[in-house]
Parts: sequence; C-alpha cells; structure tokens
Amino acid sequence: MSLESEVDLPGGAVLPGALPEALRAELVAFRRDLHMHPELGNQEFRTTAAIKERLERAGLRPRVLSGGTGVICDIGTDDEAGTDSAMLAMRADIDGLPIPDMKTECSYRSTVPDRAHACGHDVHTTVVLGTGLVLAELHRQGLLPRPVRLIFQPAEEVLPGGAADAIADGALDGIGRIIAVHCDPRVDAGKIGLRQGAITSACDRLEIALDGPGGHTARPHLTTDLVTAAARVVTDVPALVGRRVDSRSGLALTWGRIESGHAPNVIPQHAELSGTVRCLDLETWRQAADVVVAAIDEVANLHRAKSEINYVRGVPPVVNEAGATELLRDAMIARRGVDSVEGTEQSLGGEDFSWYLERVPGAMARLGVRTPGERTVRDLHQGDFDVDEHAITVGVELFTAAALLDALR
Repeated sequence: MSLESEVDLPGGAVLPGALPEALRAELVAFRRDLHMHPELGNQEFRTTAAIKERLERAGLRPRVLSGGTGVICDIGTDDEAGTDSAMLAMRADIDGLPIPDMKTECSYRSTVPDRAHACGHDVHTTVVLGTGLVLAELHRQGLLPRPVRLIFQPAEEVLPGGAADAIADGALDGIGRIIAVHCDPRVDAGKIGLRQGAITSACDRLEIALDGPGGHTARPHLTTDLVTAAARVVTDVPALVGRRVDSRSGLALTWGRIESGHAPNVIPQHAELSGTVRCLDLETWRQAADVVVAAIDEVANLHRAKSEINYVRGVPPVVNEAGATELLRDAMIARRGVDSVEGTEQSLGGEDFSWYLERVPGAMARLGVRTPGERTVRDLHQGDFDVDEHAITVGVELFTAAALLDALR
C-alpha cells in the first residue's frame, strides 16, 4: 500500500496525505459488511474475528480481550505487544443496537432481525481499522515516530459500558493520551465538531418497584393507591430533584416506562417505573444517586408505598482535555483546512469513552456523516440511520494526522 500525497506543515513536518483509492474502497466494503451483521454488546464475536483477521493480514499482532470480544493492537513497538513509552490510543466501539433496520432501499441493510448499527459503531470501527492499516505501512517505511494503540471496545451500549472491562484488560497501560470520534448526523461529511470540556453528559438508569395492599376502587382509603403513588413519583420526584441541585448542572430525570394494574376497578398491589438520569456536570452527577433515591423514598412514603429502587450507575460526561482537543483540531486543519472544524454543543447523550478520560487525558470529536446539502437528518438510534461513507476517509486521515502530530508535541 502506498500513500498518495503529502501535506507540508510549518517547521518542515510532513504528513502522509490522501488514502489510496483501493484502501478507500476496501474500508467502505468492510463497513458495509459490519453493517449487515450487527452484534449486541459482549456478543461481537464475528466483528472481533473480522478485525483481528485484517490486522493480522497487515502484519500486526492484535490481542482479543479476555471476555472473547474486542481487540487491542499496538503498532510501532518492538514486539507489537507493549511499550513503556506514553502512546497515543485510538478507540472505536464495535457493538450494535437491539432495534430493527428500517432502511428499505439499501443493499447493505442489516441481515439480523431486530439488530442494527444505528449509532455508527460500524463507522467508528472502520475508521480505527483503516488508521491502523495506514500507520502499519508508515511504520514499515520508518515514518511512524511513536508507537500507537488501537482499541476496539465491545459493549458501549450496555451500561455501565464495556470501557471499564477494556481498561481492566490493560487497554490504557502505557497510554499517555486517547482520542475517538462519534458519528454526528447534524454535521456534514468532510467536517468535525469539537468542543473543549464536557461534550456529552452523564447517564444513569433508574428502575423502581412500588408495592402496597391493593383493593377495590370503591374503597381507596383502605388501600395503598399505587396508581396515584406512581403518578406522584413521576411528577414530584423530578421537581424535588430540581430544587436540590444547582439548576446550572442540567440534571434531568426522564421517565420511559410506567406500568401498573390490569382492571379499571381494581387498585393494584404493584407498580413499576423506569427512566434515565442525565446530567451535564460531573460533580453533580457524583451526588445524583443519593439525591434521586432520597426524593423517591420521600414521595413513596407520603403515599404509604413501599419502594424498591435500582439505581444503575452509568457513565460520567466525556470531558475533552485541552491538549487532546487541540491535537484533533490541528490534525483536521492540516488535512482539510480551517473550515473543516466547527464548534459543537454539549449533548445529553451518554458515552462510556468517559471512563478512559477518568484515567488519561483525551478527547472525542464529532465526525460529520451528513451528505452536504441534505436536509433530512437520519438521527442516531433510529432504524433508518445511515451515513455518507466519505466520512470514513475523513476519519482515517484525521487519526493518522493526529498520530503523527502527537509525536511533535
């Protein structure tokens, strides 16, 4: 594989440029194959095998994580297995979602019922794979100044996320900085969105069971009216929580499910509620579980309902470190000019990339995947989600430039 062009930078630094057309076509085909065969978190065996096989074919020595899915691969170390120097890591998540693929006129739509790559993880995986193939070639040519690590992480969609398992498996050993991208259907292909500081939010899951003696709707005073109790939890708990934390923290409790009863004239003995707790601020997130649980207990007790609360701690916000953010900005500008980088807002979405940033500095960019000029937004986690595949080339060029520029800092 040869690289087609070079980009000259101030100070005499030279970056390999555009990808060969053959590699671009191969990466598109690889992405489409993943798109047709999505696998849920910790079940990504086919995906893992495909990644491992292609890296081995490039002369690398990938290591499958101990759980059987996910891959770590070092490039530029003496034995391809580890190094004591502070490497740059590039992370991709590899799992799909448990939703049906609703695309109708698409040759590469999912072949697996009720499974889809509707969050772009097939793109993330292909970008990091393509980066690895380019950097392996540069290493053979003696042009890779510092070792790098590829991390293909399973189970991002499964709270609290597969990042913790990857870290426990040594993914961050010897890492000085880590970068990632996430598809953004509101940004044009050919561009990235960047933000220093928090770019995503914390996200936890909440499950509540309410119990009490039921009875006839003619005699509610002799029962624990669980329907009313559940309704009060739904409306009063978010209001209470909103008065017990700084309103600037953006803590939001939103319900996704409420279930109780089977007949119109019977007060039930059991009710269930579930939802999510999202928060813009890291410090408030650390307090959120105690604040939310206390508010639920207060409202439930007021209505004489026994509450059982399962508060599932999810992920903290992704907080982009200044140096890593500038690295991504400089890399993108070196490839595609100043107009290729735009600012972006903090979202209320959760991302387990945050667990890496609890250990080492790093940053995540939003990778534009919308075809320029297209007005329809095919949003994430929707069955018709798809991307402009030019974004794959952009992502690979971004990461390869970042790897080379990182060595100059």
